[in-house]
Amino acid sequence: MAETVAKRKTDIGPPHYEKFLPPAVKQNYGRWRYHEILKPGVMVHVAESGDKLYTVRAGSPRLLSIQTIREFCDLADKYSGGYLRFTSRNNVEFLLTDLSKVDPLVADLGSRGFPVGGMANAISNMVHTQGWVHCHSAATDASGIVKAVMDELANHFTSTRLPAKLRLALACCLNMCGAVHCSDIAILGIHRRPPKIDHARLPKMCEIPSVVAACPTAAIRPKRVDGKETVEVIEERCMFCGNCYTVCPAMPLANALNDGVSIWVGGKVSNARTAPTFSKLAIPYLPNNPPRWPEVVEAVKHLVEVWAADARKYERMGEWIARIGWPRFFQKTGIPFTKQHIDDFRYAGLSFQRSVHLKS
Repeated sequence: MAETVAKRKTDIGPPHYEKFLPPAVKQNYGRWRYHEILKPGVMVHVAESGDKLYTVRAGSPRLLSIQTIREFCDLADKYSGGYLRFTSRNNVEFLLTDLSKVDPLVADLGSRGFPVGGMANAISNMVHTQGWVHCHSAATDASGIVKAVMDELANHFTSTRLPAKLRLALACCLNMCGAVHCSDIAILGIHRRPPKIDHARLPKMCEIPSVVAACPTAAIRPKRVDGKETVEVIEERCMFCGNCYTVCPAMPLANALNDGVSIWVGGKVSNARTAPTFSKLAIPYLPNNPPRWPEVVEAVKHLVEVWAADARKYERMGEWIARIGWPRFFQKTGIPFTKQHIDDFRYAGLSFQRSVHLKS
């Protein structure tokens, strides 16, 4: 008989997720009866077996120091058997099976400056991009604005007094790796000037076909300047996305005088009650004013307050706007309607359907 071949060990690909599941989750996988929220930031899942799993959610920065990660791990070792997880919105969740440890964990987190909340009718932590700390195409900062905004709205994270859940997001440029296209209120960094072309450096460090292909609106085309093969930008087609700078450092886009922030509203991913929706422009431009961005903070706070005062129970931002209409939205919020609010993108008609549902 042929000898049994040992299973090959390899480090290709991620390890199987079951290796990291808490025992209570693994034992009751796919057999949960219901869940309920006990208080802000604390949830319990009840299994068919009667087992209970308690989740404590705390807000955290997206960019974590080693010391903060170790602090979270120490708390997990102390209260939840070493098990925790991070959500897509940068919350950290501790998974406990002992109810008696929930309140001490909440108190311990609070004493260390980590608020507990972000569940149910509340503002969850903001999902955001890298910003000035890392991103090459950033039009604004990410962590700085998020810190300033969440400091002002922290009471809505630790309570459940809002009409419905509210999801905030920030992307430091319109490449949108921060979920701004599908959040209730979104902060989007914007460039307002086309890239500046360094014709002397471009032929030496950039592949012209790649630069041309990188532009989503066909605003870049080859051109000969002073006998050198380079490119030109058709300014009326440029949407200031920075894709060209990504593949060609000789086309910088950052402009301290004109870069700024726009505010978008009404997006959501959920299928509850209504189909998913894309965010729509609310405020075309606010200035970059670090370190606390007071204009941006005040605008977001005002939008939250107007929505909270007028929305019905469980009515998300976009659903509230759909009910009252965009004219009344602009009236209630006091935001002036400008030409920037008119959607004249040539393919807009093809983007109206956001749901996978089919209508007969």
